[in-house]
Amino acid sequence: MPRYKPVHKGLKLLPVDFDKQVQPGSFEHALCYLVDNELDLAGFHARHKNDREGASAFDPAVLLKIILLAYSRGIVSSRKIEAACRENVLFIAVSGDSQPHFTTLAAFVSEMGDLTAKLFAQVLVLCDRQGLIGREMFAIDGVKLPSNATKPSPTRFTTSAPRKRNPPYSNRQTSTSTRRKRPASARRAKRSTATARTACSTAIWRSNSRARNRIANLARYARNACAPPKRPLPAR
Repeated sequence: MPRYKPVHKGLKLLPVDFDKQVQPGSFEHALCYLVDNELDLAGFHARHKNDREGASAFDPAVLLKIILLAYSRGIVSSRKIEAACRENVLFIAVSGDSQPHFTTLAAFVSEMGDLTAKLFAQVLVLCDRQGLIGREMFAIDGVKLPSNATKPSPTRFTTSAPRKRNPPYSNRQTSTSTRRKRPASARRAKRSTATARTACSTAIWRSNSRARNRIANLARYARNACAPPKRPLPAR
């Protein structure tokens, strides 16, 4: 009988040092350092009014670390982020084993609002302080090719000429040999194809609109954050 390595299925204690899970030089280490030491999170702390009464809340710094780490790994679903905080050792170390519920994560993201722009401006200032911004050319990732954003809107309404009514029944040609009807399956397939095409074009148009708005906002924040400071007016 062949021999295999033993498989342990009973009780086994595994000591885990959270500090050693976040290795220096990694993205997680830089993220934790920036959130804990460089970013101003006073706007997030001001939203909580449970100094004397109420249940304890999750630290906004911890929630921000979890969200940014998940987004950097392509995880955008709040349920998947909750599962990662429960199963992934790296997420457990970054979050301090807090294990927030997915509703807490979703509410935190949806209620950030204007605080996101302030955080983005702080990150740009930090990058400029480290010499990561050359201040020579600012460009947004793109390509000079026709895309769905250049197509006409699918929600365009046009007025058509009035329909012509059919002649009376007595004047119609009732011979079945001169008229041919498409099978019912072909008519249903044509209608379903047209409906799917319209829904797809509408979804693409809406997603491109949201993407253009986000890019415009990011460009405006970058321009305002990297602009040289204004000189004070001389006193009269």
